[in-house]
Amino acid sequence: MEHGSFTDNSAATFSLTDEDHTIANAVRFTLNQYPRVTFCGYSIPHPSEARVNIRVQTTGDPAREVLKDVCQNLMLMCRHVRCTFDKAVEDFKASNAVKAMKIDSQDSSGDDSEESE
Repeated sequence: MEHGSFTDNSAATFSLTDEDHTIANAVRFTLNQYPRVTFCGYSIPHPSEARVNIRVQTTGDPAREVLKDVCQNLMLMCRHVRCTFDKAVEDFKASNAVKAMKIDSQDSSGDDSEESE
């Protein structure tokens, strides 16, 4: 839900339901990185409410469009982080499988050498 002025589209407060600090802080951080944003902040009206209010003021562009652009950019960043993480997990699993095979072969050869002595 958007709360703002009908005469000034460059400032608005957006109310996100069923959200908390996790998404609000990520959106706030990303908004503050944009040069078109002059102010951004968020608040949670009450701890027992699952609602976040995000205030956006821009240099003149419609706040709704800036928020939409930022959310799309944030989704791309999350997708990139997820792909990078998944690749790192695959690489880690692959390297550990190879290491485990080498360790097993070294352990068995090390056991044989100790037994022969």
